[in-house]
Amino acid sequence: MILFISDLHLSAQTPELNALFLDFLGGRARTAEALYILGDLFEYWVGDDDLEDPTNASIARALRELSDSGVELNVMRGNRDFLFGDDFASATGARLLPDPYVLSLPAWQFVLSHGDALCTDDVEYQAFRSQSRTPEWQAAFLAKSLAERRAIARALREQSESGKQAKAQGKSAYLMDLNPGATEDFLRDHGYATFIHGHTHRPATHDHIVDGISVERWVLADWHDKAGECLVWNGETLSREKLT
Repeated sequence: MILFISDLHLSAQTPELNALFLDFLGGRARTAEALYILGDLFEYWVGDDDLEDPTNASIARALRELSDSGVELNVMRGNRDFLFGDDFASATGARLLPDPYVLSLPAWQFVLSHGDALCTDDVEYQAFRSQSRTPEWQAAFLAKSLAERRAIARALREQSESGKQAKAQGKSAYLMDLNPGATEDFLRDHGYATFIHGHTHRPATHDHIVDGISVERWVLADWHDKAGECLVWNGETLSREKLT
């Protein structure tokens, strides 16, 4: 059994959500062969030296206990935690996945992604995404003090939330979702594999017809204080499971 989750946005300001996730790691996740976290595990991640933060440390410790128990832990960087590095991987026992990542299983093939790279209509965000993924930008950012990086992350988060509210209204709502043409090209480029992603906070199952081939796209749910969701692969089918 394989579990997929994304978009938890954990932080010191989300104690109930953190508790729900820790309960998941100590319970339901222990029954799986593998757990795939497809981005935005944290509300923001300013560098692996922030592992000493009490909230971050408690979550990293629980992830380590999960991986030590024999569950294969796989983590993909999201748009909020793209600065995960080797120290995070070492502390948690996680394998950091590239985005996208092709998961080939005996019975099926999936392509996994956080999903933000396909929101191509949001030109402003894509420009920032391209810039912030360069080694030069990251080196300059990580050279700042931890306090300064946290302040920048909080400002960017506030800016992002304000932007979301504006984009969610009227004709701008499409900016927050995957571009249809880019998505079809993505599915074609990855051999029409079943696509699993997060990012949009719009859980749904879509059926795309690409070159006459039916391809499923499963959008993962974001988590809230009292409820989460995981996608379950039982070796034959996918299904959604509520977590409370």
